[in-house]
Amino acid sequence: MKEKLTMNKMGTLPVPKLMLSMGIPMILSMVLQACYNIVDGMFVARMPDMPGVTGAGEYAVNALTLAFPVQMLIVAFGIGTGVGVNALLAKSLGQKEWEKVGRAAGNGVFLGLVIYAVFVLFGIVGIDDHLKSQTKDAVILDMGKTYLSICTFLCFGIVMFSVYEKLLQATGKTVLSTIAQVAGAITNIVLDPVLIFGYAGFPQMGIAGAAWATVIGQMVSFVLAAMFHYGKNKEVPSGLCYIKPEREIIREIYTVGLPAIIMQALMSFMTYGVNIILGGISTAAVTAYGIFYKIQQFIFFAGFGLRDAITPIVSYNYGMGNRERVKSGIRYGILYTMLIMGAGLVGLQIFADPLVAVFGLSDETAILCCRAIRIISLGFFFAGGNIALQGVFQALGCGLSSLVVSVLRLCVIVLPLAWWFSKFQNADFIVWFAFLIAEAVAFAAAAALMVRADRNLIQQMRGTGL
Repeated sequence: MKEKLTMNKMGTLPVPKLMLSMGIPMILSMVLQACYNIVDGMFVARMPDMPGVTGAGEYAVNALTLAFPVQMLIVAFGIGTGVGVNALLAKSLGQKEWEKVGRAAGNGVFLGLVIYAVFVLFGIVGIDDHLKSQTKDAVILDMGKTYLSICTFLCFGIVMFSVYEKLLQATGKTVLSTIAQVAGAITNIVLDPVLIFGYAGFPQMGIAGAAWATVIGQMVSFVLAAMFHYGKNKEVPSGLCYIKPEREIIREIYTVGLPAIIMQALMSFMTYGVNIILGGISTAAVTAYGIFYKIQQFIFFAGFGLRDAITPIVSYNYGMGNRERVKSGIRYGILYTMLIMGAGLVGLQIFADPLVAVFGLSDETAILCCRAIRIISLGFFFAGGNIALQGVFQALGCGLSSLVVSVLRLCVIVLPLAWWFSKFQNADFIVWFAFLIAEAVAFAAAAALMVRADRNLIQQMRGTGL
């Protein structure tokens, strides 16, 4: 086992090739994940009218938009914990601490089980209050409760997949994590029309069908990722003894993971706040933002996929003390992420209208959605820099720096600006600039924090590790 660990490709393969070999599978899986979110929204938007409800599709999209902050919060805890496990496990591999590798993985599984229990409890007592704080519409409230109840009670798949995915990525087995995620995404895409519209002998379930398709797809991903980890991840010791919670290991996981959780949770908080602010403008603005967010994920998830390659590469070589490979990982990580986001900017500027058209929205909502896409995407270069540098900060153990960037781009700047802009006469135009400005300010802060990290950490490394 020690020989395999010594020859781990993250310490030997040329960094540009390594970044692409690890990043491309994760990018593809994340893009497919975004695709099924788009397909999910497309099918829901085309739901047939119900008795007494005309335009049920737009009501359903609005309900999903209001439910989305809770789904994001579930993902925040799962992914944030996984990020902490990923960074600790990759660093321990680089330092050749074999026993600690097993304890990091086992404690990650334990924490996933705890997170699942917490959100089941929220599903029992918190859904009504969450939805009623954003809308008073009875139809939207009913749809939102139906959807969110299923997604919280059965969130075991997404929480545990988030942990096992990071265990595979930490050892460079990104193809396996990609296979698991792709299988779940395809399952969701196939089941969406079957369960929403009642094809192949299934009853027409409407928005409940969308929820069932989602959780079944998540469970497929979890099962496959767990099988791959225990069957193929031989570099990581496994067994029930490693699942026993250990305070010191959990502390190390959350030194990096807690800021990552807060960072992801801030996305939930931002979406929740934006829903309330846009609700003061119009219901169409809320629906437009929900559709835009699904389309935007197609680009952002690609950036997140590359970020998930940056973190273990930089963390592993930082643990080895290889300064040159750390610097190379940072340099190519930023470059490749900026290229992805730049391509996304161009694509959305050109194809905004046909992308929005597939959702079959009303004219007012479609116009607002296209406007949001064209304005907010102008900040994608700044967003790309923020995404890449947050991956670097997590790898170096600078969780606070990553958190500062998130707080700036997701709360401190965007929400007050959006609230202020919503008071203007042309609020349905100017409000979208809040997102662009927030990304630019956050990028300036991220660059300054990176200069400090380079001076205090990277330049202080002993030797190059060559």
